[in-house]
Amino acid sequence: MVRIVTDSGCDLPRDIINEYDIKVAPLTVTVSGKSYVETDLSPKEFWKMMKESKELPKTSQPSPGIFAKLFQKITDAGDEPFCITLSSKLSGSYQSATLGNQISGGKATVFDSLAASIAQGIQVLKAARLAAVGKRVDEILQILIKHRDSMKIIIPLYTLENIVKGGRMSKFQGALAKFLNIKVILQGVNGEVKFLKKVRGLNKFKEAVLEIIDGITTNADQIFGISHMDNEEDAEYFKKEIQKRCNAEVLITEMGPTIATYAGLKGMVMSL
Repeated sequence: MVRIVTDSGCDLPRDIINEYDIKVAPLTVTVSGKSYVETDLSPKEFWKMMKESKELPKTSQPSPGIFAKLFQKITDAGDEPFCITLSSKLSGSYQSATLGNQISGGKATVFDSLAASIAQGIQVLKAARLAAVGKRVDEILQILIKHRDSMKIIIPLYTLENIVKGGRMSKFQGALAKFLNIKVILQGVNGEVKFLKKVRGLNKFKEAVLEIIDGITTNADQIFGISHMDNEEDAEYFKKEIQKRCNAEVLITEMGPTIATYAGLKGMVMSL
């Protein structure tokens, strides 16, 4: 049987992880000089720490050894590991998993999600559901490639504070953007994060997100995902708007440290 492995950047809720017995290799996050295993922190605990930190938290990928142990345990049980990682263009997790596969005998399939947060998580969930009904590795791989090639990822940012902390924008530019109430929408493109548009004012910001949602196409087995950084109210709002437009499954989840570090307060990732 195929067993699914991923890293903690996927932001799937714990109940789904447990339901499908998904094995998770945790990333490490460092906040205010202290390091934590990501899976040892709840999203809410991290959010509080990040708000109080003057510096941007730092994250690091799981070691190859962590992946190797997970793969070995699965193969020892007579099953096949199928690992889905954070985008190789955003993290070293894919490289660590690939090396871990070599260490453990090369029997795992390592798949680059070209995504992060819930956009990665939806791929993990689809794979887990396929594995649960007995699909083979090649069948799961074919379906995931098709999904990965067609998915649309948008990243609405409510604040640019963490972009300033990370040195990607000057304090003056950040203060000006805050004064002018400028919001930014980013998008995932081939595993990288690219600028899409900037909008002035919260209402126009939400309207711009809805315009993007209006342009999506759906199929019968579509799963949409929304992860948020302490912004359940707007996540629920967008879920309702998506379901007005199509009868699709929409999963809302809290954003973990790896992605929340960059998204900032109220930031979201939407996998459409």
